[in-house]
Amino acid sequence: MSAAPSRNSAAGRIRRGSLADIEAVLALEALFPSDRMSRRSVRRFLSVPTAQVLIAENADAAVVGNLVWLRRKGSRAARIYSVVVAPTARGQRWGERLVLAMETAASAAGCERASLEVRADNAAARALYAKLGYREVQTLPGYYDDGSDGLRLLKPLLRV
Repeated sequence: MSAAPSRNSAAGRIRRGSLADIEAVLALEALFPSDRMSRRSVRRFLSVPTAQVLIAENADAAVVGNLVWLRRKGSRAARIYSVVVAPTARGQRWGERLVLAMETAASAAGCERASLEVRADNAAARALYAKLGYREVQTLPGYYDDGSDGLRLLKPLLRV
């Protein structure tokens, strides 16, 4: 998988994660109500060529969000596996910046589309994805560990 672009601004940056980010990613994962990644999963995603972890850092270099995306070898599809933004950093476009950085990296890696699953009751995430051009293509009854319904979303990606 190609390297993610580093998107820097006065408000912080998006960079590719490394094994040094395990604790920060796990702290963000603890914010999920269910379906949290384990330490082993995070370590694997930070190490394998078919996954990429993007890290959002604020201007003080504090980790305020992350996104994990996957691509099967030989596939032209990218799958957003997880997006988390710290509550203190919400409303600052970190989720949007993470998704856009993923789309750029996925397009550069030859992906033609991106997909993801989102909780049906997560109105904020659904609004963000709709704003970015993702469309709901499937309802997933009882998809999450706690029995909540999910939605599968899809977006065609522009080739870089």
